[in-house]
Amino acid sequence: MTAPTRDTETEFEPVYHRYGPHRAGLPPLVPYFRELWHRRGFAAEMSRATMRSANVSTFFGQAWLVLNPLLLAGVYYLLVTIIRGQHDPSFFTHLTLGLFAFNLVSTSITSGATSVTTSGKLLINTAFPRLLIPLSAVRTAFFRFLPTIPVYLVFHVIFLRDQWSWHMLLGIYFLAMMILFGMGLAAFFSTLQIYFRDTSSFLPFFVRLWMYLSPVLWLPEAIFARDFPRWMLTLIQVNPLYSMLGGYADAIQEGLVPDLSTWVTSAAWAVGVAALGFLFFISREREFAVRLT
Repeated sequence: MTAPTRDTETEFEPVYHRYGPHRAGLPPLVPYFRELWHRRGFAAEMSRATMRSANVSTFFGQAWLVLNPLLLAGVYYLLVTIIRGQHDPSFFTHLTLGLFAFNLVSTSITSGATSVTTSGKLLINTAFPRLLIPLSAVRTAFFRFLPTIPVYLVFHVIFLRDQWSWHMLLGIYFLAMMILFGMGLAAFFSTLQIYFRDTSSFLPFFVRLWMYLSPVLWLPEAIFARDFPRWMLTLIQVNPLYSMLGGYADAIQEGLVPDLSTWVTSAAWAVGVAALGFLFFISREREFAVRLT
């Protein structure tokens, strides 16, 4: 029996892979986003798997996507009606429209924040642009938002039957800005969650406070008609969702063309937050596998 040659020994020599810390930094962005686009089907499949695991395909799963914000709208409408002392059915349509849209953004943030930490094995065993993970969470939030559109239209027919205009289609622009905005925040908070695991615990309180400062439970014209301090009015206007939800409501509920400043401000916030969130995520993603092991 002949002894094995050196080449044979080398061929079957075991190889061990060891994960070590990587230096944070940005990879070449053009190839990265090209690969991200080519792997978009992977993100869609992750989103579909999440929806199936949450029983969204069943009747009660789909129903709760609508019932949860609808019941919240009913509770808030009752409270606002008691406080204001007057009954305004058209305000209920504003509540449903605002809550449905705000839930899209808030769900993108909260589910996106934990998307990376719950994908530890996937990160270690599969090579792909990690940004696909929070983006798949935003895709899931969007598909959970879709069933609420016909529900709102029913209330629009009942309470605002005379307010139909092609201007309602302009709401698609502000919806797209909210989705882009949610993508940036999902990427940012998912990165933050890697380093500070309590982030997801604080987020619900932050989101609830944010809703109170956004034009969901109140109308912009009603706020500025009151004698509030100037700093409070400035804080409200600086809120990114003030322009996005305001333009969205003006177009869909009122059938109006929003002001140019509303269009520009919405785009500036959405593009700026998306760019910062994406770059922050990409610059740190090399460390994710190490920190999750």
